Amino acid sequence: MKNKKLEANLSMAVSKVFSGLNMNALKYLLPLWMSPLTGATLRCTFAAAAFWVIGWFMPPEKSSAKDKWLLFLLGALGLYGFMFLYLAGLSKTTPVSSSIFTSLQPIWVFLMMIFFYKEKATTKKIIGISIGLIGALVCILTQQSDDLASDAFTGNMLCLLSSVVYAVYLILSQRILTAIGAITMLRYTFSGAAVSAIIVTFITGFDAPVFSMPFHWAPFLILMFVLIFPTIISYMLLPVGLKYLKTTVVAIYGYLILIVATIASLALGQDRFSWTQTFAIIFICIGVYLVEVAESKER
Repeated sequence: MKNKKLEANLSMAVSKVFSGLNMNALKYLLPLWMSPLTGATLRCTFAAAAFWVIGWFMPPEKSSAKDKWLLFLLGALGLYGFMFLYLAGLSKTTPVSSSIFTSLQPIWVFLMMIFFYKEKATTKKIIGISIGLIGALVCILTQQSDDLASDAFTGNMLCLLSSVVYAVYLILSQRILTAIGAITMLRYTFSGAAVSAIIVTFITGFDAPVFSMPFHWAPFLILMFVLIFPTIISYMLLPVGLKYLKTTVVAIYGYLILIVATIASLALGQDRFSWTQTFAIIFICIGVYLVEVAESKER
């Protein structure tokens, strides 16, 4: 069991580090080297193909036709919606701000569980949710548009909406995941997302100067990093951590996204130090921690 826990901790750490760096890599690519719509299409189709190939080398997993169709629809609406909204938002704001709203996902999950699934609203949860939302409001209302964020308010709102959509996706997919395997889920959700992405791209057009001539190696290699590490490897590592670690430990690893994205953004010049952003990060971290601790104690 100790080896399994060590493996789970390493899996979560690597997954979240990749997720943090993903924001900086995408910020470099968007919108100069590819549009948000095209970026979502590339990620969804590449991941769908990769997970089908990986699944051929994995033990077969039992699942019903109904589950597969539900996963497909969930990917077509939820997963694709999340990726498009997130990429569109990131193209207009900074990686640090986008990571702030990504960290709000546990709060949205618990709010939905309270309103739609009649989960108990404890005092600690209410306090945690309130503190987290204050941090989000500070980030939305105080960040100004500049050379690093072309339309900070719109970008932040899109990232906020993407985190809500992803929370819905998490709740629904978790209920299906109890009856099927992780690879089956990844196969069909990303297949659904890929179909939606291809249809939208067919209508709007494929906009990716990264593939145009003369060929540019730097943006191409950064795109390959996004497609392989945060998209494929990160999603493959998550189930390992979720299986052997407590909810609170998983939540704490989520803070790595904020930390990595902040350090990388400041080092690469993709963001500037801001006391209001720091205030927002601290409040959201405290809020998510309180919510996760309350949930862990209930379980």
